[in-house]
Formats: sequence, C-alpha cells, structure tokens
Amino acid sequence: MKEIRIHGRGGQGAVKASEIIVYAAVEDGKFAAGFPYFGFEKKGGAVTAFVRIDDKKIREKNQIYEPDCVLLIDPTIMAEVDVFKGMKPGSIMVMNLPSLDGVSIPPNVKRVAHIDANKASLDTFGKLLPNTFVLGAFVKATGWVGLDKVTERTAEIWGASNVETIAHGYRNATIVDL
Repeated sequence: MKEIRIHGRGGQGAVKASEIIVYAAVEDGKFAAGFPYFGFEKKGGAVTAFVRIDDKKIREKNQIYEPDCVLLIDPTIMAEVDVFKGMKPGSIMVMNLPSLDGVSIPPNVKRVAHIDANKASLDTFGKLLPNTFVLGAFVKATGWVGLDKVTERTAEIWGASNVETIAHGYRNATIVDL
C-alpha cells in the first residue's frame, strides 16, 4: 500500500488534490481512499489530507503517520508543522519550492521533487493556486497514478484552464534522487 500525506492551507485545494489522486488511482484499476483533516481553521489555516492506494481493498480510515510520500502545497507550513515527520525509509517528498537551498532533508527521504508552484501560479492565474502544479510534480516523481487520469479529473473539477498547470508541474518539476 502507498500512503500519501498532503499539507496545504484552507482554500489551496489540498483536499481536492487528494480527491484527484484517488480518482486517478481508481481509474487506473487500483483501490484508493482519501480523506481530509482540519480542525477549526478558517480559510488559510493548515489542512492535511490523506490518500491510500493499493491493489486490494483498503479498510484503514485513520490518519497516515508513516507516509510513503508527502506533498507540500504551501511551504510556509514548514514553520508550523514537521512535514517530514514519520516518513518511511525510501520515501518521496514533493515540494512547492524554487530550490532545496536551506532545506534539511532527512536521510529516510530518497527522492525529492520540487517546483516553484507559487511563481507558476501567480504567472498563470495572478493569485496563489499552486495545487495543480504540485499534482503534476507528484505524478512525475512517483508514477503511482496516470498523468492522463489526473489531467482528466482536474479538467472536470476546475476546467480546461487547469489542464496546462498539471502538464507544467509534470514538465518543470526538478527530481533529486538522494
């Protein structure tokens, strides 16, 4: 089973990103489950979403404490939350960062994908909507779901203008194997 934890802020689409990953996995013939976790936060508060993907039925509905992959949609969350906490040996980190300068990557993380999704979002939409760029980077870094299915569901939810953002994230993510 692949377990994924997504960190974002309310309004940035972390929960929708988890739903898109679940959709893509199911369309690819796998079993998948996802759910969000938020407290009393308002828009802009920290949000965590969880996704599980497997070849057999998934019974677990609890939070993910030892993820195989973490997606960081909003890099400012790193000041509030240990986004690396519990990551399994050999795990993958997908980050909305222009570079890894100054980021201390734990030794259990074996692959990092990073993309400046904030800049790409501002250039494309004129506001911060980084989630689809990060989704594209996730597909490239993991290969766990099909790019075509992620693109298909993104178009259904957010419209055709977001299809290019997935492709941009996929094309422009920098992959670093550690």
